[in-house]
Amino acid sequence: MSHVLYATRPVILFSQNYLPMAEINLKRAAVLLVTDRAVPLSLMESGDEKVWQMRSPHRILNIPKHIRLTVGGSDRIWKVPPVNRREVLRRDRHTCQYCGSQKQLTLDHVIPRAQGGQHTWDNVVAACSPCNTKKGACTPLQSEMALQRKPKAPMNPVVAFAEQFWKERKT
Repeated sequence: MSHVLYATRPVILFSQNYLPMAEINLKRAAVLLVTDRAVPLSLMESGDEKVWQMRSPHRILNIPKHIRLTVGGSDRIWKVPPVNRREVLRRDRHTCQYCGSQKQLTLDHVIPRAQGGQHTWDNVVAACSPCNTKKGACTPLQSEMALQRKPKAPMNPVVAFAEQFWKERKT
């Protein structure tokens, strides 16, 4: 099996509690199955689910599209990161939340601190320097500048993956 195949054949990894956690490659899935840290999981009732085979001189390993961990400790405690420039820019995808620019990015308090706004995930966004200057010490409503997305704290990556996984299965 070529290395390209490892990268192009994703396997969905579920926790012990059946929470979809991540997409992993075939090689990682094979290691988890061979070491008995995961078991095959079928989401299809008919058994028509896609299975890939990995062959060695002594063994043929069938790898399904979905596997479930059998070992604990997979649901680690995740803490919301601190509100800082790097994390806000990451959350906002390095894009100004007023005009969509990706240049000269700064942080902006949606409700200015001078008006009682806090330095929290719900009140800080990425903004380009011209938009931040134009908005000044006003709220978006006062400055007639609409936010593209409402700011919120980042989500646990496992929970975000699970939400996306189930959303894709509905359609």
